[in-house]
Amino acid sequence: MEIYFDHAATTYMDPRVVEAMNRYFSDEYGNPGSFNTVGLRAKQAVDESRKKISELLNCDEKEIIFTGSGTESINLAIKGFVRANKSKGNHIITQKTEHEAVLETCEYLEKEEGFNVTYLDVDEYGLISLENLEKSITDKTILVSIMYANNEIGTVQNIKGISEVCKKHNVKFHTDACQAAGYLDIDIKNLGIDLMSINGSKLYGPKGIGLLYVKRGTMLKPIIHGGGQEFGLRSGTENVPYIAGIAKALEIAQREKDNEIIRLTNLRDYLINNILERIPKSFLNGHPSSRLPNNANITFLDVEGEAIMLMMNEYGICASSGSACTSKTLDPSHVILAIGLPYEAAHGSIRFTLGKRTTKEGVDKLIDVLPGIIEYLRQVSPVNLSLKDVER
Repeated sequence: MEIYFDHAATTYMDPRVVEAMNRYFSDEYGNPGSFNTVGLRAKQAVDESRKKISELLNCDEKEIIFTGSGTESINLAIKGFVRANKSKGNHIITQKTEHEAVLETCEYLEKEEGFNVTYLDVDEYGLISLENLEKSITDKTILVSIMYANNEIGTVQNIKGISEVCKKHNVKFHTDACQAAGYLDIDIKNLGIDLMSINGSKLYGPKGIGLLYVKRGTMLKPIIHGGGQEFGLRSGTENVPYIAGIAKALEIAQREKDNEIIRLTNLRDYLINNILERIPKSFLNGHPSSRLPNNANITFLDVEGEAIMLMMNEYGICASSGSACTSKTLDPSHVILAIGLPYEAAHGSIRFTLGKRTTKEGVDKLIDVLPGIIEYLRQVSPVNLSLKDVER
């Protein structure tokens, strides 16, 4: 039996989402750009999905752009905006704990296109300082990109506060909401943002679909050219079944989030408290309360995260040591390093992310086997740190 604690990497599809998608694979197979009966039915499906999402986000239908992933949405938001507005300035502000989709996009723009980027420090919980953000804004700043909730440590940023700072200085604000959309407020008017990226695979929807909210009047240049679909911002035949899927997934997530937040928060806190009580020299990463309800990122001193994962896997327990997008490297997480942990300690961090199929029985199984795994690995480890060695 597999017990899955890696929902931040991806989620399985909700059967109701599969049902909403199925008809568009074979029965309603048309191209939305074709001006015939079959194509017009496909176009209607896209239009209805866009309308449903716009209602959930409290925005206009024409402010929703469908893309192929959260990463593509982020690239379109950042590259598309700064290229369209470089006559107004060349300065971007982000933070050191962003997802690689933001960091590598900013690094590319620095290296290849002459933009200047400020990477804000975060505190020990992963929060940026609004004061530091405001001090970093110059007359050349055109875009701030700060993620809503961190994909590794679960910390939730003060999005409204960031938005207010940006508005005060007439700077556009983009947020990566890929982890947040299933659990947090996504009312655009309430948040006050200009650009927001969401993907389907974190919402119990399909992989390979994302969306970008673009506030009316926000100028972007497309990064994919061709047939001019998605109001000219994202060419390529629309992926009708996946568009229907992300719309259904977002609808379900927002409708059911209140009850699920309570259930997952209780399970998360039960998991955290038991692990910290039973395993010495372990501690929680991220903010203790301003965090995603399904995220528990814990550091175990004197052991390697990869070794913990391999041994948990022998018991059918699946977790991760950080973002799935960086799993091919053995370097410690840039997020864990940014919150102040030394290199030796950062290697022992494990991310447990819960979801719809997570049960107390599954959490109890983890709590039962993990202390023995850590004890065994510490016996063969050459490292012997104390909690004082990692005080931040």
